[in-house]
Amino acid sequence: MPKSRVTLRTAFAAAVRMLRQAKIETPELDARLLLCHATGLGHEAYVAGRDGELDARAAARFASFVERRLDGEPVSRIVGVREFYGRPFRIDACTLDPRADTETLIEAALAMVDRRGLRESPLKLLDLGTGSGCILTTLLAELPKASGIGIDASMPALALAKTNAQALGIGARASFVAGDWLEGIGGAFDLVVANPPYIASGDIAGLSREVSAHDPWAALDGGADGLAAYRRIAPRTREILRQGGTILLETGADQAEAVLHLLVEAGLGIEAGHCLWHDLGQRPRVVAATA
Repeated sequence: MPKSRVTLRTAFAAAVRMLRQAKIETPELDARLLLCHATGLGHEAYVAGRDGELDARAAARFASFVERRLDGEPVSRIVGVREFYGRPFRIDACTLDPRADTETLIEAALAMVDRRGLRESPLKLLDLGTGSGCILTTLLAELPKASGIGIDASMPALALAKTNAQALGIGARASFVAGDWLEGIGGAFDLVVANPPYIASGDIAGLSREVSAHDPWAALDGGADGLAAYRRIAPRTREILRQGGTILLETGADQAEAVLHLLVEAGLGIEAGHCLWHDLGQRPRVVAATA
């Protein structure tokens, strides 16, 4: 008996049903992205060819991708790419999957630069715990005269960050160095940024499976109260900031006041009206202090 013909349209519909039954929030979007990844088709080619036959190899890849999604793996990890601030970044198991909330850190940094009229200045940036390099690379792409260093304890993450920076055309202005937060770092930076791990150790297991089972534990674990990394960063920040330089830190939604306190204790100044930014959900997300 001849095998029934499977089209992209029917494969997509079947995947949507399974994802919806599993209560995946965006079944249609996830199914389309996974099917395009399995077939190598762009969105326009997929739309134009939905009644075309899905070959056996692509069908097998698509089935495996759907199974991984049903098991809680994020689409971005399955396809190996996450869009951040309008640019594609490769990610893998050694890096945090960038969140939309972290784009608040980019907006805050650019707002600080623009308020001082420094967008065309040769600023020197430092990104702590750079991971995929999405924060440093994005800022360098937005600040054409700036250069920067990304620090991370993970050598695989540093290699990936370098790849992303080169792919997005700013590799010549970015350096990636192995390090433990600010230990051993010298120099005078205009802007220091970081998205440190800020989840309390005991809370990680209760996060969504997309996060707890797939993001690197070290990129999530902020110690007993979630503030361990900030306690490491704050005391040395004044030493490596140029006079008038600024540090901006992403925080958990209930940590902004505590992190600002740590920065003030370290001798940094807080500028009223320019020390706190909220994310799209109106949660406190980024704090700033100045040397």
